[in-house]
Amino acid sequence: MVMKILRYIGCCCICALALIACNPKSEVPNPSKGELDLTTVLYIGDGQMGGYMNDGLTKENQVNSLANILATQLTCLGVQPANVPFLDASSIGISVNGLAPFHLGYKTDCKGVSGLSPVRDASTGDISCLTQNIFQSAHPFDVFGIPGLKLNQFTNTNLSATNAFFQRMSSSSSACVMNELMSRNASFFQLYIGLEDVLDYAKSGGTHATLPSELEFQQYYEQLLFNLTFHGAKGVVATLPDVSQMPYFTTIPWNGLSLDAANSGTLNSIYNPLGFYFQEGSNPFMMVDSSANVFAVRQIHDDELLLLSLPLDSVKCNQMGVLFPIRDEFVLDSEELNFLRNKIDAYNAIIRDLAQQYHLALVNTDQFINKLSDGFVYNGVSMSAKFVSGGAYSLDGIYLNPRGNALFANEFIKAINLKYHSTIPQVNALKYDGIRFP
Repeated sequence: MVMKILRYIGCCCICALALIACNPKSEVPNPSKGELDLTTVLYIGDGQMGGYMNDGLTKENQVNSLANILATQLTCLGVQPANVPFLDASSIGISVNGLAPFHLGYKTDCKGVSGLSPVRDASTGDISCLTQNIFQSAHPFDVFGIPGLKLNQFTNTNLSATNAFFQRMSSSSSACVMNELMSRNASFFQLYIGLEDVLDYAKSGGTHATLPSELEFQQYYEQLLFNLTFHGAKGVVATLPDVSQMPYFTTIPWNGLSLDAANSGTLNSIYNPLGFYFQEGSNPFMMVDSSANVFAVRQIHDDELLLLSLPLDSVKCNQMGVLFPIRDEFVLDSEELNFLRNKIDAYNAIIRDLAQQYHLALVNTDQFINKLSDGFVYNGVSMSAKFVSGGAYSLDGIYLNPRGNALFANEFIKAINLKYHSTIPQVNALKYDGIRFP
């Protein structure tokens, strides 16, 4: 059966416009600390804080991380550069699943068509980059952006055994993140945590991994803030985004099944008895739904999302989504999306309340991600949440690229300046790369 599925995901980037060099227009106030004590500044969070992008961690990614960009801006106030647990520059890096990171390259699909697509840098990641412990008591780290870190793991004394990204920077095999943070006695901290808590559920299509209850989320978050502020430290915290607006969940269209007259007729002869109809042109894919009917299949709805993990070669050449319905692990259906979004809203209400309770600056990450989803112009350059061509997300469709991190860093800076009457200069995001084209 011949189907005209959308061109491979990466091909969308061919239409991307070349970025126009320009001089950003911005007012640069005299840098001032305001009410901040920047004696010891810590940057705390998961992979987004630490530089995870293109589904991997490399030294270059760490240099362009949210944490390092924020630390660079603080040097304008006389703060020393952050001590980052850098990987070796010669390492290709590694993902949380042991794979090599992505780059944008050419890939040939099952039909023999070559196009731009995310391609792994190697057949496997550099596991050796995580096996050597680099902790030095004389030079403790300032950046605790740990890929895979969840809110309930800060007090886990066995985390080194399950998270090699933490193990390589920890003071001992039995250390926990909380104790490592407390040993630094921070005067100011920047915290973005909780994203990994919701991604496991979302990336599995709601098929596995549970989300923390609101009570659990509040207890873990408050425990963290209590410890960080115990000696009077100030800080900034960030809410969580609606992850379903990220390219990982929005790139493959629900109605990407394109049929000619003959194929639509064939499918109608098969599916009409179940109440499903096809037409020439665009049509919804078929998906598995155990509650739909005795055959447990139905057409995907226009408010449901297909994940970037969907094997597109199987869609193009093996009739996945047509005669072989797409499995639930590749779909966030309406019920799962409502559950996910309600949880994120509840978590954000907790974060906002705790920020007020502990007198902390607050970054509305959800508003920033919404702005990316709508699209906006930054100093003459269009930015959006489109995969590859949007300019803000990396090739994994979830984590921001260097330019996206710079834009996100400005949200932190604005929140800090507003709360603590400082004048930290904003970042010129155009100095940072978006997606590199071959």
